Amino acid sequence: MTQNERVKEIRNSLGLTMERFGERLGIKKAAISKIEKGENSLTEQNLKSICREFSVDYIWLTTGEGEMFVDNDDDIIETIDRIMLGENEFHKNLFKTFARLDENELLALEQFVDKFIEVKKGKD
Repeated sequence: MTQNERVKEIRNSLGLTMERFGERLGIKKAAISKIEKGENSLTEQNLKSICREFSVDYIWLTTGEGEMFVDNDDDIIETIDRIMLGENEFHKNLFKTFARLDENELLALEQFVDKFIEVKKGKD
């Protein structure tokens, strides 16, 4: 699969039209069409923009090796920010408590959760 075909695969997996995909990259629909058809090559700037905007793995996009998308914690960070700016004190204090745990306490919590999952699976 070529880089151009991988661009189309990214766009299709995200459910975006050529127009919407291009808008997010600052590229016109016609340019996206030419890239996907192999009429135009991807520039280094195009590659970096696609990776940044859509959390695509650069190695996958350039070589086809590995996974298409990289893990991106932006959604989680946004959720935490929203909770911390909100009015629910319990939710805020829960995150504050987790943030203050030391390594031993985090390990104990992890073991507790693992044990909980083990017990829960036994009941199912």
